[in-house]
Amino acid sequence: MWRSVASNALTFLVVAIFLLAGVVLWGKRQYTAEGPLEAAICLRVERGSNFTRVSDWLASEGAISSPQIMRIGADYADKTAQLKAGSYLVPEGASMEEIVDIVTRGGASSCGTEIVYRVGVNSLLGEVREMDPTTGRFEEIAEYTPGGEGEVPAEVTEVKSRADTRYRVALAEGVTSWQVVEALKAVDVLEGEIAAVPAEGSLAPDSYEVSVGDSRSSVIDRMVQLQNDRIASVWATRVSDLPITTPEEMVTLASIIEKETGVASERPLVSSVFVNRLEQGMPLQTDPTVIYGVTEGKGVLGRGLRQSELRRETPWNTYVIRGLPPTPIANPGLASLQAAVGPAQSDYLFFVADGTGGHAFAATLAEHNANVAKWRAIEAEQAKTAN
Repeated sequence: MWRSVASNALTFLVVAIFLLAGVVLWGKRQYTAEGPLEAAICLRVERGSNFTRVSDWLASEGAISSPQIMRIGADYADKTAQLKAGSYLVPEGASMEEIVDIVTRGGASSCGTEIVYRVGVNSLLGEVREMDPTTGRFEEIAEYTPGGEGEVPAEVTEVKSRADTRYRVALAEGVTSWQVVEALKAVDVLEGEIAAVPAEGSLAPDSYEVSVGDSRSSVIDRMVQLQNDRIASVWATRVSDLPITTPEEMVTLASIIEKETGVASERPLVSSVFVNRLEQGMPLQTDPTVIYGVTEGKGVLGRGLRQSELRRETPWNTYVIRGLPPTPIANPGLASLQAAVGPAQSDYLFFVADGTGGHAFAATLAEHNANVAKWRAIEAEQAKTAN
C-alpha cells in the first residue's frame, strides 16, 4: 500500500513539475512576445512610483496582457528597484520585456512635455510642446515671453511643476553674443551670473538640453566649446587661395554671410561675392556691418539705415573701410562657416533682394543697377498694396 501511495505521489510530483515548467515557459513567452499595443503611447512614471502602479496602468491602456507577468519578469531580471521617473515612449507592439528595459535604463525622457527657449534675432520665445506618441512629433500647446510682462499661461505653470519636463535652449543663427546673454538671464530654470559677454562669433547656434538649476555660465561654456570644435573642423576643409588667412577671419566672413541671407542654398553664392570683392580690393559694402557699428550688437536697429550712418566711419562700416571688419558681427552657424571657406565659383560682385526672399546676383554694375530697379519696383508695389 505504501509503495502505491509513494508511486502516486511521485507521479503527482512529476506532473506538477511539468505543469509548473509549462506555466513558467508560457509566462516567459508572454513576457518576451510582441505586446497587444496597437499604437504608441507615452508612459509617465511619477517619482516614488512602483511596478505595480506602472503595470496596472499599462494593462488598463491595453499595452500589456498581464500586469502580474510583467512584475514577475521585472523581479526575475532584478529590475524592480531600477524603475526611473520620467516620460517614456512605448512603441506599438512592445513586449513586456522591452517596456521594463525602457523604464529602467534611465537617460533623458523620450516623450512627454518640454519647454524650448528660442533665442532669436528679434526676441526670446518660450514654447511649451508635447509629443504626440502616434506621430513621434512635438506639438505646441502654449507659448509665452520668458521674463516679459503679462500673465504666464496656466499650461506653462503646470508643465513646470512636473519633474519629468525637459528644457532646451535653442539658439538661432545670426544672434549676437549680447542677445544670447540677455536671453539666458530670462531663462528662469537656469541660475547664476554670466561674468562677461563672450566674444562675438564664439557661440554656436544649436539646441542645448538644460536641466533645472544648471548655471548660465555652464551653458555658455557648452556653446563656446561647440563653436571651437566647428571652427577647427571647418577651417581644416578650406579651399586654397582664399583671401582669408586665419580662422578668426573665417568666422568674421561667416557672420556677414549669415546676416545677409536666410536662404541656405544662397550662402556659397553670397560668400563668392565677398571673396571676389576681397580679392579685387573692393569694399564689401554690406549693410549688416554698418548696423553692427551702430548697435554694437546690442539689440535690433528697428529701422532703415540713414545716409549719415552709411557715411560715418566706424570699425565695422564696410562702405568706408576696405577688407573685413575687426570682429564678427554675429554668431554664425555651421553652414555659414562652411560657405566662408567653400565659396561657389562665380564672377559675381553684387547682389540685391529679388522679392522672393532670395537675391539677384550680378557680375557688372550695369546688371546690378537693373536688378536694383526691379527690386525698387517690387518695393513700390508692396507699399501700394499695404496702403
